[in-house]
Formats: sequence, C-alpha cells, structure tokens
Amino acid sequence: MANVTIRNIRKSFGQLEVLKDVSLDILHGEFVSLVGPSGCGKSTLLRIIAGLEPQTSGDILIGDRNVNAVRPSARDLSMVFQSYALYPHLTVKENLIVPLKLRDLSMLQRLYLIGRFIPGAKEKLATINKVAHDTAELLQITALLDRKPGQLSGGQRQRVAVGRAMVRDPAAFLMDEPLSNLDASLRVHMRAEIAELHRQLGATFVYVTHDQAEALTMSNRIAVMMDGSILQFDTPTKIYNDPRDLRVAEFIGSPKMNMLPGQLDASGRLTLSNGTVIPGKSSDIARAVTVGIRPEHMTIDTSATPSVSITVRHVENLGSDLFVHSRANDGNQTVIVRGSLDMVEKMVHGTKTNAWIDPGKVYLFGNDNLRVPFEGGR
Repeated sequence: MANVTIRNIRKSFGQLEVLKDVSLDILHGEFVSLVGPSGCGKSTLLRIIAGLEPQTSGDILIGDRNVNAVRPSARDLSMVFQSYALYPHLTVKENLIVPLKLRDLSMLQRLYLIGRFIPGAKEKLATINKVAHDTAELLQITALLDRKPGQLSGGQRQRVAVGRAMVRDPAAFLMDEPLSNLDASLRVHMRAEIAELHRQLGATFVYVTHDQAEALTMSNRIAVMMDGSILQFDTPTKIYNDPRDLRVAEFIGSPKMNMLPGQLDASGRLTLSNGTVIPGKSSDIARAVTVGIRPEHMTIDTSATPSVSITVRHVENLGSDLFVHSRANDGNQTVIVRGSLDMVEKMVHGTKTNAWIDPGKVYLFGNDNLRVPFEGGR
C-alpha cells in the first residue's frame, strides 16, 4: 500500500479545460472521496491516476514513484468500474483469477490445454486458486464461485468486481461510482460493506461519487470538486460543519442549506433583507452577504426571535424526519425547515407561520463565494 500524490494536474480536451491545477495528497490507508456534480472532472481525475487518460500537465506519484510514463497495468492499482466490467462468459472464480493469471503466469503457462504442464505452472495455479478462495471467503461469495455474472444480483456482482480488484493486493483501489447502478436500499447496504472492507484491508481507497451521502458516510477525507477545481479537502465533519465556500455549503447537505440575502452594517451587525437582525458580530463591515442556514438549525415557532415569516408550500414526511418547504419574506426566497412529526396535520399548504433561526449556526458568504467570519449569538 502507498500514498497517492496528485500534483498540479491539468487536463484539456481541445479548448475545454476540465481540470485546473488540481493537487491532492492521499495518505496510505486513507479512504478519500472525490465528490461533486456531473461534469466537475472527478472521473477524469480518477482515470488520470489509473493511467487510462494522459494529463495535459502535472505529475502522479504512487508512493515515491512518478508514474507519468508508466502504463496502467504497471502502476499497481486496481479499479472498480461503475458497470462492474465482469466477463459474462466466465464464472465468478474465473473472473477473480484472470488478473492473477495475467500477472503471474507466462504466455506459455496461460495456454488453455498445455499451460498447466509447463514447469512452475502447477504451483502458481495452486497459489492463484488459494488467493481467489480466500478473497471469496472474505467477501462472503464462496457459494457463488461457480456462477456466471448473469446469474447474480447487482450487489453480488458488485462484490465480485471488488474481489477481482482485491486479489492483486494493489497499492491503492480506485472506485468510479461503483454503487450508482444499485437500488436505494442496496446502496445503503453496500456503503457499509465497502467501509468495513476498507477497515479490514487497511488499504488506500480513492472513491468517485456524485452522492454526498456515500462520501460523508465512508470517507476519512472528502475532496469537493466543481468546474475542474477542488474547493475544499477535509474530513466529512469539517466539510459539513465548516464549509469554506458557498458552493460547498450548498452542495453538501440534504436538504440543501437555505440561502438568504443579508447585509453587514458599519459595526459588523447582520441584518436579513426582511429587516430581521441576527444577534452576533462580524469582523467584516458594510458589505452585502449571503446568509446560509441549514434546515436543522431552523425551527417552526410563532414567537421566538430572530425569525423569518414563511408560507408553507409542501411538507416532506420521511417517517423519521419532517421537512417543511416554504416561501419566505412574501415569496421572495425558498426556505426548508426541519419540523417535528407532530406538526404533520398543522403544516398544510398555505399555512403562514414563523421559522426561528439559531444565531449560533449561521454561515456568511461574500460575493466571491468565500466564507465571511461571523460569531453568532453574541
């Protein structure tokens, strides 16, 4: 296993620059997710790490070795694709041992009829079979070894694809949206399985996804990408609780963070566009800001302050959570508030009420999208 270093990577397709001076240091044994909307460059970056796509400029290092000129098969990496990429005519066991045969057997030893009789082939095949069985046991797919991919469920095929990557004992695993083809309940199950597998192997994982839930629940660190750049690279807790860019704040969190216009006066006091004063103080003064408040930091309350007046448009009852979608300040802004389940009958379309804002959980962002300091609740 090894560190993966991405240094000043740029990638252009003609006049279109899809990666703009991207740098990352992924430590040995880390689970790092590249997360962002479609088209942000995350899959292109993964393909460059794997050697499947050449970069326009910059360097990729595996451990201390610069692999810019190294072909994909010699980079000691294993990749799990979105489509699983299993050989449909081979059994699960045969799919598992293909990469080992290609790596460990000579061309003569790989011949179908006479290969096993070539000196050294028998011992190598015994070792290959043992590795395949040990991997199948770890992934709990031993009972599937004689089946073909067409006879497997989506989750089983995913495990086989992971197993085929594991048998090579690579320096790092690269995963390109491996759960996107699964249904919602199976994705949740497979998230837990992949996270547990990472703990067992202690290997370096680089995982690409557009699903923030996958990134938040599995990763040691997350790189949030947009428009070919990394906006923030930090732990899931920091990314969620301390976003440094408005675009990160909006992208991470479900439902997304509420954004309301505000103004800092000459003393650093914050006032929303509806005239509500948020207790607190900023070191910045006299500037327009965007005020971010997560739905869980707002509460339906007709009397508490500071608050905004809202009109209910839709109630989203998720069983364990209730989210009230509304229009605020006479319909000029959209606001989502987390409510309690006993509000289901009261929060009907058209209901007018107030949403209290927790002043200690307010985020401010300037016109450049960067975070503006604010100590709420003072």
